[in-house]
Amino acid sequence: MSEVKLDKICAKGVSKQSVSDVSKAARLSVAPMMDWTDRHCRYFHRVLSKETLLYTEMVTAPALVRGGALHLLEYSQEEHPVALQLGGSDPAELAQATKLGADAGYDEINLNVGCPSDRVQSGTFGAILMKQPQLVADCVKAMKDATDVEVTVKCRLGVDDQTPEDTLPQFLETVVATGLSRLTIHARKAWLKGLSPKENRDIPPLDYDLVHQMKTDFPKLHLSINGGIATLDEALPHLERGLDGVMIGRAAYHDPANVLLDADQKIYGADYGIQAHDAVHAMLPYIEAHVSRGGKLSQITRHMLGLFTGRPGARAWRRVLSEGAPKKGAGPELVLEALSYVAETHRNQAAE
Repeated sequence: MSEVKLDKICAKGVSKQSVSDVSKAARLSVAPMMDWTDRHCRYFHRVLSKETLLYTEMVTAPALVRGGALHLLEYSQEEHPVALQLGGSDPAELAQATKLGADAGYDEINLNVGCPSDRVQSGTFGAILMKQPQLVADCVKAMKDATDVEVTVKCRLGVDDQTPEDTLPQFLETVVATGLSRLTIHARKAWLKGLSPKENRDIPPLDYDLVHQMKTDFPKLHLSINGGIATLDEALPHLERGLDGVMIGRAAYHDPANVLLDADQKIYGADYGIQAHDAVHAMLPYIEAHVSRGGKLSQITRHMLGLFTGRPGARAWRRVLSEGAPKKGAGPELVLEALSYVAETHRNQAAE
């Protein structure tokens, strides 16, 4: 591996969090997002929130098992609680990948049954698996048999011409029969033909009520909702109505301060928090260590561009980092230069 060996990432075979701890953390989670939620993004998000459950980008089981791409499992100890999302449709291969993830110390292993991209469809996994609930159940069982770490599923309401009111309960019944206890539903259908992955995130209508109905129909299932939720104020009503968790994706990435800085207090009842300026300073040792190993500053700061969205100086913050971070030799001093353009405000005082 490029930086550390797999057995040094986390104590082999030992998960940092118990199942109950991870279920509590899942009250709010940041969605797995390809090309976005890499290890640097997750470290940054963990600085903003100590409690929120974080997910990796989707890692395909074939890449780990056949390709030996164990570098895809790298993460920092500070990221816990953190879940590994796997893509695949072969039960035996997913079982092997699950064991690799568990040995690396991930707190949860999640099966992707929701991604609608052509690349995923060609591998017969992702949202297309909504059409094969028994295969999903076989995959989940094999994954559960391979580890004591909790195995979960993220799915859609349905795909293509399915009628979710009919097919979603059948899907859940089949998968829950394996002993699955936690699941996240993206509250939109996916259209596998005719819509791009980007369009599938926006065009199919949201049906939050159906997700809530699934909680009524499967009361023992720890159920989280995903899709179109952009703020904590939008998340809280879902929890108050009885859902167990809310997963936020793009909004947590593009405006992380708005979603994550207050999450520990508003979602988990914590009495601590962090200011955006302090979060930048907290990132500096991590940035210094990465750059000193030959890493590029931009690999980290690209995830931090939205931190000051809506604040005076936010445009200058983004400009300095966007222009300077890719340059050779750029390091923490550039981050401090960018920060100097942002007016420091104390959120708690402003609220008074």
